[in-house]
Amino acid sequence: MITTAKTVLLLGIVLVSWADFLATKTESGSKLEYTADAQLKLPTHYREWVYLTSGFDMSYSPSAQMPDHHMFDNVFVNPEAYKVFAETGTWPDKTILVLEVRGAVGKGSINQRGNYQGEAMGVEVHVKDEARFPGKWAFFGFGDAKLGKMIPTTADCYSCHASHAAVDTTFVQFYPTLLPIAKSKGTLTPAYQQESRK
Repeated sequence: MITTAKTVLLLGIVLVSWADFLATKTESGSKLEYTADAQLKLPTHYREWVYLTSGFDMSYSPSAQMPDHHMFDNVFVNPEAYKVFAETGTWPDKTILVLEVRGAVGKGSINQRGNYQGEAMGVEVHVKDEARFPGKWAFFGFGDAKLGKMIPTTADCYSCHASHAAVDTTFVQFYPTLLPIAKSKGTLTPAYQQESRK
């Protein structure tokens, strides 16, 4: 009896320790880290974060054309921010959204039609850091590097997100699991609501 009790206790300790390890592993690398010259360090394990959506050949400009190639984009968010959004319908400070762009491949292996994702073509990160940025949010471009420079606030992405975002300068309208949450919490922007009625 004593041996069984000790075994159960030991198993419980191991399971709790393993759960703590997994939580630490998942959350490590999901903190904002900057270099001394204000570059953002690319979170190394962002593909282990919460997956939000994929787009195919998306463009926000009617004149943009890509006749010679196709692209997928995948969006991931740090787990801490996702949990808060699920509860409140808005993003907390220190939210990190990673947009990963990959080329679409049509011919390969046994594929006969359609496209699958190929090599990464670039990464862009959208971060909410209220103490650091006057507008609370900033964009960083990475390409294939591990350090990203902040995209100047005069770039079109800032005004586009400010004018068309469904929630807090983010395109939640393209995140099918989050849009219903924002609707239920009443956090959709007036601009998006008016735009979606058209």
